[in-house]
This record gives sequence, C-alpha cells and structure tokens, in this order.
Amino acid sequence: QVQLVESGGGLVQAGGSLRLSCAASGRTYGMGWFRQAPGKEREFVAAISWTGGSTSYADSVKGRFTISRDNAKNTVYLQMNSLKPEDTAVYYCAAHRSFNVFVTPEFYDSWGQGTQVTVSS
Repeated sequence: QVQLVESGGGLVQAGGSLRLSCAASGRTYGMGWFRQAPGKEREFVAAISWTGGSTSYADSVKGRFTISRDNAKNTVYLQMNSLKPEDTAVYYCAAHRSFNVFVTPEFYDSWGQGTQVTVSS
C-alpha cells in the first residue's frame, strides 16, 4: 500500500472552481476520486489509468470535472469547474494495483484521509 495525502479542498461559491491534489508516497497504478456527503454513501467521482490514457467519470460530474496525473510527481489531480452546492462532500483519493480503471471502491486498497469541499449557493 502507498500513503495518499489530499489537498486543495475549501469553500467556494457556486460556479467556482477548485483543484484537488493527491500526493502518493510511492509509485501508483490506477487512481480514483470518490466523495461522501453527510448522511450519504461514498460515491465514485472519477478514475484514471496508470498511463492516463483511460479515464472514467460519474454522470453527475461529466463535462465539469477533469482527472489527470503526473507520474513523475506521483500525484493525481481533480480539476473541478462549475461547482454546484450538491458537490459539497469530503473528497477521497484512492489507489489500486491494476492497470485498469475501476469505478467501485472495493477494487481500491489505499485511501487518503479526505479533503472537505464546500460549495455555497
């Protein structure tokens, strides 16, 4: 397992942007972002393959969020634009040891501590 540390969360007005970063302690393969709002289950947001050549997004964020990675820095990013109040949640970075793209949390074996994103209306 690798250690994952998220950063970049905060408070933003609706329509604004944030960029989340996730720094890994070592080399990672497939990576993903999940989020969990109060009283709700953790849900998939975006995922990216080891090379960055394959990505997947939840329908709710498609066209607004972009996942990317810099393997030289062992870091994955989530650019979030046109934010909505319903995007408010704790955002978690996760990693797994496969070259595939996974959209469900059970395939991931390393998780960060989470970073809070709050979007005000």
